[in-house]
Parts: sequence; C-alpha cells; structure tokens
Amino acid sequence: MLIKFKQLDVQPGQRILLKDVSWQQFEDILEELGEKRAARVAYDKGILEIMSPLPEHEINKVFLTNFVEILLEELDIEFLPLGSTTFKNQLMSQGIEPDNCFYIQNEAAIRGKDRLDLTIDPPPDLALEIDITSRTHPNIYEALGVPELWCFEKGKLKINILENGKYIDSSSRIFPNFPLGQLIPEYLQKCKIDGRNKTMKAFRQLVRDYNLT
Repeated sequence: MLIKFKQLDVQPGQRILLKDVSWQQFEDILEELGEKRAARVAYDKGILEIMSPLPEHEINKVFLTNFVEILLEELDIEFLPLGSTTFKNQLMSQGIEPDNCFYIQNEAAIRGKDRLDLTIDPPPDLALEIDITSRTHPNIYEALGVPELWCFEKGKLKINILENGKYIDSSSRIFPNFPLGQLIPEYLQKCKIDGRNKTMKAFRQLVRDYNLT
C-alpha cells in the first residue's frame, strides 16, 4: 500500500475502513503502526478497520478491567491480562485487538511466552469490548474461539458465551454465582460519582460478602 499509516490522523471516536487488504498487507500495517498507539485494529477476511477510542471508552475499559481483576483475586484464581494484544489467525484470515483480555483457565499454558500463535496456542479465556463507537466484532472472536466475550454498551453489560462456534447471550461461566449484569454497570456509575478508589474498595468488599469461593 502506498499510504503511510503512521501519518494518518484518526480522531477519537472515528474509524477508517479499508477493503481488499491482503494478509501480508495487514501484517505490514501492524508493523508500521507499531505497538505504542491508541488506535485499535480489526481484520476480517480482507476488511481492515482502524479505530481510535474516545476518552469515555478508555475510562470504562480501565474500570471494567479493575472489576475483573478484583473478582479473580478474591477467588484466588491465577490470571494473565494481556491488554490489547493483537490476536490473529492467518488460516482464518481474521485478527482483533480487544480492549482487554485475560488468560484464566489457560493461563498456565501461555505463562512465560513472549509471542502467541493462535494456530498453536489457546485464545484468551475472556475478552472485553467497550462498544462506545460500535467496533465490536463478535464474529472474529467466534472464529478465534474466545470462550467468553463481555460487551459493555450504553450502560449495559452483555455476556456472550461460545457454544458450538456461536455466541449466545448468557451468564458468565467464569463467575457463575455473581450478578455481573446488575452490579458491573452499577459500580461503573459509582466510579464516576464516588471516585475510583472508594468504589473499588466497596466492590472488593461486596465480592467478599458474596463468598464466591
């Protein structure tokens, strides 16, 4: 491609959509964009999307990540958060950068690895998407075999569970005894009113009171 992607100015909340992008071009674009960037990419069988998130998106992403980490810590479950790592599978011609993702059940399988190859390694057990700008691509996560996808959109949390290669709207298999759909939006809103630290302390105590173990 002739265009220099580092020169593109993608404003927060905007996206660029490119068609007929080959896998090699996708790889070249990823290399040119580099890892230290705000923009996220999604690649689906020749269609490449580059999106720059809004500040609201980033705030919700951080807080939602904090809630997941508290739940895992209180359950004493080992986990590895990999942020917006690029997950891709050339055989499927698909790739995605989640807002955040976690290896939980498969944490031990990828522990210590510097590079992941989804043709060999398992996908993350949980991916998070904050859909402020409508960039979620559940079909890509389905193809990559991500067991659980959480989408936070318009103040609501939707939990997608992979069954027979397709997502269904269901309750979490990772946290089956915790009312995520009710409490996560409630405590996200509390963060904006009471502040981050006060809310996280309250959420941690709530998790302990539920005695999930």
